[in-house]
Amino acid sequence: MDAADVAADLTEVLYTSDQIAGRLTEIAAQIDQDYADKDPLLVGVLNGAVMVMADLTRALHIHCAMDWMAVSSYGMGTHSSGVVRILKDLSTDLVGRHVIVVEDIIDTGLTLSYLMQNLASRNPASLKIMTMFRKPDALKIDIDVTYLGFDLPNQFVVGYGLDYAGRYRNLTDVGILAEHVYS
Repeated sequence: MDAADVAADLTEVLYTSDQIAGRLTEIAAQIDQDYADKDPLLVGVLNGAVMVMADLTRALHIHCAMDWMAVSSYGMGTHSSGVVRILKDLSTDLVGRHVIVVEDIIDTGLTLSYLMQNLASRNPASLKIMTMFRKPDALKIDIDVTYLGFDLPNQFVVGYGLDYAGRYRNLTDVGILAEHVYS
């Protein structure tokens, strides 16, 4: 699905699928260089990071392993509930591993901060963050991001894994969701 398919639901397209693909290629090249001899473990945060993880791993030229975690702090609303729950934990032991957490978006940073503390307690050799999107004006806590796709305005955005009530994840572009959709 592209922006034209849901044009009435968007007020603006922020990034096209081509822009996203180009940026992911640049990030993958940097990860290839940084982890050339490290066999990293990429930890995708479900459900939003599915698109990012799939495209990122296909763009890499080094070997890597993958695992998945599911955490929740949103529910069906447009704002974080502030309560973080682990819905699915990793099946991989992190001790001594070089771990890159792959996120779709960093909004307030609260959920990711909790997740990073949890993962750091498992004694990885290194722990870095790759996020496709970040909302700097929404951040409530400082998050050290090593690999960043794009910054977004502090508005409700959908597409490329980002959803509203389970919809729009398969939108290949990223845009601002019109208020009439969620009000």
